[in-house]
Amino acid sequence: MSDPPPPLIDWRVADRVARWAAGRTSVPSSYRPAAMQRDFDQMVLRAEGLVAQATGLHAAGPARGRVIDRPGWVSVNVASFQRLLGPTLAKVAATKGPSVLASSAPGLARQLAGASRSLSGTQLGLVLAWMSTRVLGQYDLLLTDPVDQVDQDVVYFVGPNVAALEERHGFDPAEFRLWLALHELTHRAQFMGVPWLRPYFLSLVEAGLEPLGSDPRRLLEALRRAAQEIRAGRNPLGEAGMLGLVASDEQLAALRRIQALMSLLEGHGDVTMGRAGAEAVPGAARFGAVLQQRRESARGAARLLQQVLGLEAKFRQYAEGERFVEEVERIGGRELFDLVWRGPEWLPTLEEIRDPAAWARRVSPPALTG
Repeated sequence: MSDPPPPLIDWRVADRVARWAAGRTSVPSSYRPAAMQRDFDQMVLRAEGLVAQATGLHAAGPARGRVIDRPGWVSVNVASFQRLLGPTLAKVAATKGPSVLASSAPGLARQLAGASRSLSGTQLGLVLAWMSTRVLGQYDLLLTDPVDQVDQDVVYFVGPNVAALEERHGFDPAEFRLWLALHELTHRAQFMGVPWLRPYFLSLVEAGLEPLGSDPRRLLEALRRAAQEIRAGRNPLGEAGMLGLVASDEQLAALRRIQALMSLLEGHGDVTMGRAGAEAVPGAARFGAVLQQRRESARGAARLLQQVLGLEAKFRQYAEGERFVEEVERIGGRELFDLVWRGPEWLPTLEEIRDPAAWARRVSPPALTG
């Protein structure tokens, strides 16, 4: 039996490059990791109760918050990417099969393949290093190793980024940290309090990644389609990032379901953040305004990178999802909105996210819509 093909990304290179690049970014003088960890220990526990009260969603077991630096965030996410992309990239490697070069000069072929894997790892590492300077908090539902349970179900806070915003804008640390914890604990409540949600989300991600595991020639087709979009005056990266350029119609449909779900979850997180912290976080409105400006402030190469990664679509998800939640509750109260947690068929489509009344007409009994 022949050995399995090596992975297309050298994950160790990705981790090493990203940690090196992230470690070279400046850290604010006000950052005190141990003190911030003590703060978030308290904020996470407080936020957990506020979120449960505001949403009615309850996660099994107590929440845990962990303050990490940028290289630490990188390592967490390299592991997530490896778990998420590993099976798909293995399919790509397997479909390529033995090349003419491999049969005539196997030593050179191995060297070129190794260089390609290192280059891919370097590129991924640089992307993750850039992202590590932007992220404030993260609930990582991909870290679900059935053997190693130590790092399961953890909410991460990137300490240097939190401290930098507090320092730059004069935020009250106690308020701002509770405000951040409310958003991330809402995501934890969503995925831990709704049993079907996590496996459904991962099934959509697998469907969306499928084009990368089938015919690599789709990349050429993606370039052709991108050129057509540009000639038509449209942004080819605006809706789904680079992944959307290589997807078939069926896989684009899966991506749109992912976008709709993420809009719902992000919007619900923002609404819950505001309501649960209405009394405890007097500065919430200012925090929200600053972060919105931060999302929209990228220019030049940073703006292009956001488009390639699909982050601009994610930024729109906050606003569209928040409008959806508020309009549905205006129509039928929280009783109507809570129908989304019944099962996948109750989730809004992307069109319904943008037309909440249409979703309400489809799913709700007449008593809830008047």
